[in-house]
Amino acid sequence: MKQASVRFTVEIAGVAAEICCRYPETKAYMEDFLSEKEPCFTVRPSEEDFEAFRKWTEELVAKGYEEYRYSPVMQENILVHSQLSRELVNHDVLLMHGSAISMDGEVYLFTAPSGTGKSTHTRLWRETFGARTMMINDDKPMLKISTDGVEVYGTPWRGKHRLGGNVHGPLKAVIDLTRDTENHIERISAADAFPIVKKQAVGFRDVGLMTKILSLEKILMESIPFYRLGCNMEREAAVVAWEGMNQKE
Repeated sequence: MKQASVRFTVEIAGVAAEICCRYPETKAYMEDFLSEKEPCFTVRPSEEDFEAFRKWTEELVAKGYEEYRYSPVMQENILVHSQLSRELVNHDVLLMHGSAISMDGEVYLFTAPSGTGKSTHTRLWRETFGARTMMINDDKPMLKISTDGVEVYGTPWRGKHRLGGNVHGPLKAVIDLTRDTENHIERISAADAFPIVKKQAVGFRDVGLMTKILSLEKILMESIPFYRLGCNMEREAAVVAWEGMNQKE
């Protein structure tokens, strides 16, 4: 069995972590985030981790879910991501699935189930607003959460189109995206935002860790406005979303 022989340090969401892994492809995947800082913790997937993951995916493939037929390199990539996300919670960093785009220096995070159109919508923002925009991450951004504000960071896990990079910016709003024939956006309450956060944010079975995650989610929902956007995936949708979140009082 291949042993862990590749060591390097990355910085994710302002936190340095040592990665001990088996495949050089894992380091190459995280190249934009390599760091020489002193790591705060170490991520090292064990043989037990690999075996449990292989068993889980083999059961899914046997049921016909071919998308879970991962190569050993991809297995390691997923395990590193999972363990890194877990450790970062202790540093007030929360993984949230979504497509994050910066507009005039502030970040808008679009969430929705896979296939709904998050990436399409942020593409509309780039096409409509041009140089005013910058992609932060198109799949798995990290949120550094404190009572002083929320900062959105890019990660190596940035979707199939590899959009985003080692960049960050302050979070302006979280938007729950849905398909509709007409474009409209409305602000929603923290109570309505809670199921969105629970569905799109990382979760673990460990009670202590979940307690910490819930406290971070509470700060997020109390300090950042949440919206629900119905859109038809035409350029007008980007304008409606932007104007709806930036109306002058």
